[in-house]
Amino acid sequence: MKFRWYCWLAALIPIALMPQTQAEEINVADHGVLPGEDATYPLLRLIQSVEGESDITLVFPKGTYRFAPDNALEQFRAVSNHDNSLKRMGFPLFGFKNITIDGGGSTFLFHGRISPIVIDSSSGATLQNFSIDWDRPFHSELTVVENNKGDDTFTVEVDRDRYPYTIKHGEVLFDRDGWSDPFGSNIVFDPKTQSPIYDTKKYIVNYSKPVKVTAVGKNRIRFHANGRALPPVGSVLITYGVNPTSRLCPAIHVANSRDIHIENVTVHAAGGMALIAERTENVTLEKMVVTSTSDRLVATRADATHFVGCRGTVKLENCLFEHMLDDGINVHGAFVKIEEYLGDNRFIGAISHPQQWGLMFAAPGDKVAILSRETVLPFHQTSVEKIEVLNEERFIVTVSDVPDDLPDGPLSMENLTWYPDVVMKHNTIRQNRARGALITTKGKVLIDSNYFSSQMHGILIEGDNKKWYESGGVQDVTISNNVFDNIGFEGGPVYPLLASPLLTDEQRMGEGHFHRNIRFLNNTIRSFNGLVAQTRSVSGLTIAGNTLEFSSDYPANSEYPSIDLHYCDNAQIVDNTATGFDHALTIAQSADSTDVEIKDNIGFQAESK
Repeated sequence: MKFRWYCWLAALIPIALMPQTQAEEINVADHGVLPGEDATYPLLRLIQSVEGESDITLVFPKGTYRFAPDNALEQFRAVSNHDNSLKRMGFPLFGFKNITIDGGGSTFLFHGRISPIVIDSSSGATLQNFSIDWDRPFHSELTVVENNKGDDTFTVEVDRDRYPYTIKHGEVLFDRDGWSDPFGSNIVFDPKTQSPIYDTKKYIVNYSKPVKVTAVGKNRIRFHANGRALPPVGSVLITYGVNPTSRLCPAIHVANSRDIHIENVTVHAAGGMALIAERTENVTLEKMVVTSTSDRLVATRADATHFVGCRGTVKLENCLFEHMLDDGINVHGAFVKIEEYLGDNRFIGAISHPQQWGLMFAAPGDKVAILSRETVLPFHQTSVEKIEVLNEERFIVTVSDVPDDLPDGPLSMENLTWYPDVVMKHNTIRQNRARGALITTKGKVLIDSNYFSSQMHGILIEGDNKKWYESGGVQDVTISNNVFDNIGFEGGPVYPLLASPLLTDEQRMGEGHFHRNIRFLNNTIRSFNGLVAQTRSVSGLTIAGNTLEFSSDYPANSEYPSIDLHYCDNAQIVDNTATGFDHALTIAQSADSTDVEIKDNIGFQAESK
């Protein structure tokens, strides 16, 4: 046999010196995709021309590229936590391997109901160096110029060029770009802080019935408050549509994919979330920005980022999320209802929330838990052998085994395979409605060296089988070295950390704890209300080394315990320091909390059980 010397020689050559696969760069201008023109159809033809190819980079010379729905590819899309519909897409990226969209600093400007970027069944996709905006956003901003307690009215001024409207039969309709929205969900912002105004919930206008308005001169509308508090003069009333049509157009939708990288991408508006990812493995965000433009107070209609049923690692570093009308990040799985046991290890399952219909709950080989819907605690683990989809709501799932005696009462199922690790470092989440971060995943979680300043809880570790059906009792969470600045300016018992399952009146605590191993360490908290953490059903809790400083930015409030434990076990509350408050802050624990150590906390006092 001849000695194949060239194979031996090749084995000695370092991999770094061997030829590497080079991505093919395609200048989109060479294919008729040009700034200032409708790029929708030329880009679609270009994308279709490279289908099936790998290692492609589409390069956009810097400019403003316009996209309209008229010539966009259309497909029915089920998008978790949004409204399912026929969706027209600007960048339909299906089945690609290692495709990169490099915007070169460009703005992608969209018109009307269109989903800018959809990535499905792809691996190694990269989005970089561009911004997404709409010429007309999915909300309206109304500046309050008068209020009158005597007749229970307030008057707003509207820039009709940016937020055109008509008044018909005493109601206002906002022209969004091909459709009209009635006055719907609303919130009041303070332009000085660029955030929701303090205690904003008292100003919400009830829109369950038509909101009566009167035209009172050019660009001015008088609202009847119907008994609600009148928003202050100078504040800005934001209205952003009604369900089920207010979450139709997320900026970026990723599904059934892996190894997705988003870097230096800015989202200024969206008719939904800036990014929604589902059934995807490994997502990295580096220097992603969600923020309003200089002439608006509000950015996206919903969350900055949202991850449903993902796995691998969700990693965010050096990102800025601000001015959105919902959370900064939400990571969770989904509880699905068991409607009926058919025998032979087969169940009829139902997607529990209408805005999760169409969710891919599981595939053969996935490990699942069966749990009581009453206690939200699992009692059996098994694996999926077969899934038969009946429609976007219901499916038949066959599992490898079931208990000999299934318990009475309502049951649910949870996918244990699709939960990601989460790494968040050096991010800023601020000036938004709702929470900073919702983290409900069984993976390993590290939240370190971030800045949070949100209207509601800073970090919410929840899980519920009652409303959104978001699953994922945590197992290993470290929250360290972060700054929490004036968390909870909506008023009430709103904490930098809230860890608790959300239960209905019919649900109860079971034997065991829903969350485990949460560490809240060495954080700095600037606070007007003196609140640190509230926890329920947690085993293995450490709150240590945190510094709490008084802030006079909002009205002082000391109505609630600073640290509040309910049904917790193996907890340590040690070495925390509070300064600047005119009274000692309270550490409270319920009688059903066990093995709790409280010591060496300065500026706090522990309540007796």
